[in-house]
Amino acid sequence: MKCDKKNMLLYAVTDRAWTKEKSLYEQVEEALKGGITCLQLREKNLSKEEILEEALKIGPLCKKYGVPFIINDDVEIALKCGADGVHVGQDDMEAGKVRAIAGDNLIIGVSAHSVEEALKAEAAGADYLGVGAMFSTSTKTNVRPMTKEILSDICRSVSIPVVAIGGIGKDNIGSLNGSGANGVAVVSAIFAAKDIEAECKILRKLSEEMVNS
Repeated sequence: MKCDKKNMLLYAVTDRAWTKEKSLYEQVEEALKGGITCLQLREKNLSKEEILEEALKIGPLCKKYGVPFIINDDVEIALKCGADGVHVGQDDMEAGKVRAIAGDNLIIGVSAHSVEEALKAEAAGADYLGVGAMFSTSTKTNVRPMTKEILSDICRSVSIPVVAIGGIGKDNIGSLNGSGANGVAVVSAIFAAKDIEAECKILRKLSEEMVNS
């Protein structure tokens, strides 16, 4: 299954640490109303059963808004809940193995931190790349920020869509202008916002400006 680069424009990654008085479902719906173009369910502190339960609720919501629904790391859950895709990191299942299990039924995203990793992932069957971390981020404390030059090199080296990730918010998206990235993946800039819908509208506009720069 191919991934449309337009789906990378504003790629939201969940983090229930920010739910507070709202449920994750409610937060996701606000983000969808605000114009996110892809949603990844990434919940590191839930059991497989809890993730599947959440996925079975949120997946149909994404379908209602016509937005691809991606599961983090777990191809089994992705297939069980009827997700559109699965995203794997360098320490997770290799893209070729994911493709062997899922066939052409899933979009496969792979995290990449170098041109070498990017080319390897593309050759193994990845449909898109998540590249970063671009800035320091509370969700990945052990990752050194990547330079814009490396991001640009990766974008030039592959023919599949690239989404920049890691510490990205409305104050720094502009520094990625001209990088060649097809969009940004955002966690706290969306889910920690008081008005998620309004914040997503701002982030989407800024991402469009970045992509077209």
